[in-house]
Amino acid sequence: MAVSGKSDCRLYLVTPPAFELDAFALRLAEALDGGDVACVQLRLKDAPDGAVRDAARALIPICHARDVAFIVNDRPDLAAQLDADGVHVGQEDTSYGEARALLGEDRIVGVTCHDSKHLALEAAEAGADYVAFGAFFPTETKEAKSAADPEILRWWSELMTVPCVAIGGITVGNCAPLVQAGADFLAVVSAVWDHPEGPGAAVAAFNDEIAAALAAL
Repeated sequence: MAVSGKSDCRLYLVTPPAFELDAFALRLAEALDGGDVACVQLRLKDAPDGAVRDAARALIPICHARDVAFIVNDRPDLAAQLDADGVHVGQEDTSYGEARALLGEDRIVGVTCHDSKHLALEAAEAGADYVAFGAFFPTETKEAKSAADPEILRWWSELMTVPCVAIGGITVGNCAPLVQAGADFLAVVSAVWDHPEGPGAAVAAFNDEIAAALAAL
C-alpha cells in the first residue's frame, strides 16, 4: 500500500462485519482481480480472536499474491502476531503510540479522525501513515460518529503530505467529489460486496469513476 504522493486515488476495501470464510475468500479474490486495490482491512469487530486469526491466515495470501496490503482493524497485537502489513485504530481503540510500539516503524498504522482537523493533525504529528475522515454519506455498515464534508479532504491535501482516507457510504455514484477534493484512498464496504454484478465488477466500476474524476480536474 503506497502511502505517499497526492497524484492518485485508490481503493481501500473493508471486509463485511461477518462472513463465511471459504465463500468470502473467493469473493475477495474476485474483487482484487477486478482492478486496482491498495489494501484490504479485516474488520470483524465482534468476532473472537480465533476467528480473526483464521480469517487473516486465509485472506493474507490472497492479498499478497496480488500485491495488496492487508490491515487488521483495532488489534495491533493480532496484526503483529499474524505478520499483517498494518493496523487501523479508532479513537476508542488502542492508541497510536501503543500500536506503533507493537508493529514497529516498517508497518502501516492508520488512525480514524472522524471530521476533526485537530485529531488528524495530532495523528500526523505522531507519525501515522494515514488519517481517515468520515462519514461522508449515510451508511448502514456502522453507526457513524460524525458527518464529514469533502472540504476537509481539500484542506488536508493542500496542507499535508500524510495521505487521507475517505470513508462512509461511498459508492460509485457519489465518490467523484471526494476524489476531486483530494482523497488518497476511498474506503468502501457494501458498495463492493453487495454490488449486483459482483465485487469484481464493483472494483472495475470504482476504478473507472476514479480515473474519470481525476481526468476532469
